[in-house]
Amino acid sequence: MSRHSHHHHDSTSPDWAEMATLLERQAEVESPLYTEAARWLGTLVPPVGVRRILDVGSGPGVITTLLAEAFPDAEAVAVDGTPQLLERAAARAESRRLGHRVSTLLAELPQDIDRLGEADLIWAGNSLHHIGDQRAALASFAARLRPGGLMVLVEGGLPGRHLPWNQGIGRPGLEARLDALNADRFGRMRAELPDSTDEIDDWRALLTAAGLTPAGTRTFLADTPAPVSPVVREQILVHFERQRSVDDDHLAADDRKALDRLLDPSEPLSLHHRDDLFRLTARTIHTARKG
Repeated sequence: MSRHSHHHHDSTSPDWAEMATLLERQAEVESPLYTEAARWLGTLVPPVGVRRILDVGSGPGVITTLLAEAFPDAEAVAVDGTPQLLERAAARAESRRLGHRVSTLLAELPQDIDRLGEADLIWAGNSLHHIGDQRAALASFAARLRPGGLMVLVEGGLPGRHLPWNQGIGRPGLEARLDALNADRFGRMRAELPDSTDEIDDWRALLTAAGLTPAGTRTFLADTPAPVSPVVREQILVHFERQRSVDDDHLAADDRKALDRLLDPSEPLSLHHRDDLFRLTARTIHTARKG
């Protein structure tokens, strides 16, 4: 389990190692959002009391290092099921001189939850929805929390937007139609998970059912206006390339043609050249306290 792609609805069986660069750059672009979120968490739990953090589904460790920086007395553990992503997480921590406080743990969830040890803060960023029985997984996470500890779920928010509604190629509203395909794919992914349960995404109720006390929900905005930097442009290109490949069988013919033009460097209105690209999305963070 490894995710920090925001809504990770990109495939029913994603190759997380292959997606490493996309995951890393996306989290880097959203670092201001997560830095703000980490500051908010510091108002919910005394930072000096946070000695061990678990970043569940850490991917390449961008958030792990941010949490380590926000809680300077804590050991932060990047937990993931993909060795290549954990290697990136370890290298990132070393490059930021956090290697002494950031460690990695190779674990497949939910079966390895008992191996995680206790923690004062558990961050599950767009990872819980990759576990079939979310209710049972939350109860297991709650059991790992120390008294006064904080459970943090990043689930929900809003789909990203990168193009104007009328992008000048094909029918207007392309991204809304891609959202619908993503939602269908997400449903298929959930249905195919082991022990998949049909659960209402009422995170406050699920956290309460796990024996925790809801401590607040906030939504944070990631807003990169036009014109975007080359790094953000590249990330948008990779996003649309992936949309084009995973949706190939489900795209309407005109939308397939529009995506091909948007991805063609020789097209003047392609993603490679246009000045009206932007990146706008929102991440919702749910928190609950133990004891």
